[in-house]
Amino acid sequence: MTAPTFLIGVDTEADDQWTLEGRTALTVRNAERLPRLQALCDRFGMRPSYLVTWEMATRPSSASILRELAQGGRCEIGTHLHPWSSPPFRPEDRATGTYPHQLPRELLERQLTELTQAIETNVGVRPVSYRAGRHGFDEKTVPILEALGYVVDSSVDPLYNERRKGGAVFAGAPLVPYRLDYADVRRPGAARLLEIPVSADTTPGLPKALEAAYASLRPIPWRGYFKRLGLRPRWLRPSYTGLADTVALATSLVARGLPLNLLFHSSELLPGGSPYNKDEAAVDRFFEALEKLFAHATGTLGARGQTYAEYAAAWTAAHPTGGLGAEERPFRDVAPMGPAPGSPRRRNPMVEARAS
Repeated sequence: MTAPTFLIGVDTEADDQWTLEGRTALTVRNAERLPRLQALCDRFGMRPSYLVTWEMATRPSSASILRELAQGGRCEIGTHLHPWSSPPFRPEDRATGTYPHQLPRELLERQLTELTQAIETNVGVRPVSYRAGRHGFDEKTVPILEALGYVVDSSVDPLYNERRKGGAVFAGAPLVPYRLDYADVRRPGAARLLEIPVSADTTPGLPKALEAAYASLRPIPWRGYFKRLGLRPRWLRPSYTGLADTVALATSLVARGLPLNLLFHSSELLPGGSPYNKDEAAVDRFFEALEKLFAHATGTLGARGQTYAEYAAAWTAAHPTGGLGAEERPFRDVAPMGPAPGSPRRRNPMVEARAS
């Protein structure tokens, strides 16, 4: 029997990228906290994938730490694009925190190309794994990544919905890894790029069609309303989801034969570096939660750590033609992110209730 897989994708970025002040300063003090995280991962055999922004790859203080981690062979260095820090960037991108998929194709391609080269030059490895900043990922990104030699993306989150801010909505996307479709990143297709979705579901669980309708609704006020009725989302994200729900989600994923894909930001390791951990005590509690989750995953569940690239290689060997189980087929009643004009669509009352 194959052991369950535990994946860790760390969005390795500058401090406090939630505010204009942070996006302007682009300080990288949180990089000094990465060795502590790596030491914890080493204790449990975890192999994190550090998905790196331009400033983390090019500032000498952070690049040297990443280079040392990469040379140790205990982790992977991947790519994380923030349009406001990757050249050539526009002043308006810093002001608004632009999502990568909002960029013109030519600018997106140039930023990804230059960021990929910067990581290779300064950290010493050619990245093959990617996550879009703010999950700003769509169909036009797929062929660009493939042309640059990427094999893995982990931008899709089946419960992610930032339509009100101009961001992506991934309602209906599978939770199981799949080859991406060039026309809709929420469904399997013929692309070479493997999607490893962020681990997220609801409790209690919903059939895929209902989960897609739930995820399509505007988070405010609908998720608060459903939470009062006993339905709530949960992510494999310690800053989003309490430890009990995180452990329960990990257990559920393993029971369904799915990998565990944990997400957080490197800035969460620094007091005040994110909205989540304001002081050193909060950072210590964050590490304690990680330790308990790792202990449950490796001890009770028998999981073993892999990087995204390692997982992709094993997945490709086991699935030479791709494919999904019937229970993980994407729900097609939700309009694609980029629908063709006049595309037919069956009615769905829950979906129609969402705000445009």
